[in-house]
Amino acid sequence: MSRIILITGGQRSGKSTYAQKLALSQDTSPVYIATSRIWDDEFRSRVERHRRERGSMWINIEEEKYLSTHKVEGRVAVIDCVTLWATNFFYDNDSDIEKSLKQIKNEFDLLTSQDATFLFVTNEIGLGGVSENTIQRKFTDLLGWLNQFLAEKADEIYLMISGIPLKIK
Repeated sequence: MSRIILITGGQRSGKSTYAQKLALSQDTSPVYIATSRIWDDEFRSRVERHRRERGSMWINIEEEKYLSTHKVEGRVAVIDCVTLWATNFFYDNDSDIEKSLKQIKNEFDLLTSQDATFLFVTNEIGLGGVSENTIQRKFTDLLGWLNQFLAEKADEIYLMISGIPLKIK
């Protein structure tokens, strides 16, 4: 039976660090599933630095969309991050919210059908004002609905505030 932990908060709130510490407290060699695409050289450098910082105790998987194709049965897996994962579907589906949400939910269900502990890292991007950009508003809607779906499925939820985890479920 899977266990799902959702870690949410603002940018640079300590979500990934907390998820990694939590994973390492439960597994000596956890799985790290990075969902980001490499958009430019600066981001490539950032990804490489994060890889080095995690160290050799991690099993690193880079997968932009189809997380369920990777078997993590019996492991602890950090999925970092839901926001970038959703971006990949949104971008590939020409900003179609319904199609993207359906595909992501399906992929989530396939992944979490495995007997493992999953730590999903996501952003709360809707806490600020409403964007004047249509695409940003659509993506905020998509991520908000996706986060609600994940929260419903989660066994535990932590909201990160300035590096401090606040358990909300």
